[in-house]
Amino acid sequence: MQGKLECVAQINLLDSNGHMQYDKLKNCNKVKVSETYLKGCYVIEPKIFEDERGFFFESYNKKIFEEYIGQIIDFVQDNHSVSNKGVLRGLHFQKGRHSQAKLVRVVQGEALDVVVDLRKDSPTYGNHFKVRLSGESNRLVFIPKGMAHGFLALKNDTIFTYKCDEYYHKASEAGIIFNDKDLKIDWEFPIEDLILSEKDKNLPEIKDLDL
Repeated sequence: MQGKLECVAQINLLDSNGHMQYDKLKNCNKVKVSETYLKGCYVIEPKIFEDERGFFFESYNKKIFEEYIGQIIDFVQDNHSVSNKGVLRGLHFQKGRHSQAKLVRVVQGEALDVVVDLRKDSPTYGNHFKVRLSGESNRLVFIPKGMAHGFLALKNDTIFTYKCDEYYHKASEAGIIFNDKDLKIDWEFPIEDLILSEKDKNLPEIKDLDL
C-alpha cells in the first residue's frame, strides 16, 4: 500500500474545517482515484499524455471508472455551462427516485466545487467537501446520489460539464441556499461579488428540507 500512496499526487481535498481528507487511495496507469471523507464521493485524476503537439487524456472510461467506485453507473445526460467569475450555481439536487449521481469537471477556467451529504443515515450527513477544479488540473469529481452540489466560477468563461445518471426532472428539483448557517461553507470569495440567479437566492436552508 505504501507504494500506491507514493504514486498518488496530493490534491486539494478539504473538509469543512480546511483539512486534507484521504480515506481511500487507488491508482492505475490511466487514472488516480481518491475517496473523500464523504463516503462514495471520489476525486479522479486522469493521466495526461503530452508532447509537442499538445496533450491527450481519457476524461471518462466506463470500465475503469466502475472498477474504482465499485458500482455500475449508466450516465444518460451530459450538461454544459459557461460562467463568468463570481457566478455561483447551487446548491442543487433531485429528490426521490429521480436522484442523480454526477461526474463533474471543468474544461476551461477554474471553479470551486462543493458537495453536501444529504443522506440521513450517513455519519457525515450535513457535512460538505470542496475542491478546486480547473482546465489545467483536469480533475473530476464523482458525486453519488443523495448529495447536493454547487460550484463557484473563479475565472471568466469557466466551462463546467457533468454527466448525470438520471434525466432532469422538474418536479424532483430541489436545493439549499449557498450561505446556509448550519453548513458554514467558506466559498473563498467576497460575498458581495457573488452572482446568483433569483431562484438560487431563494433556496431553503438544510433544516427546512423535506428529504
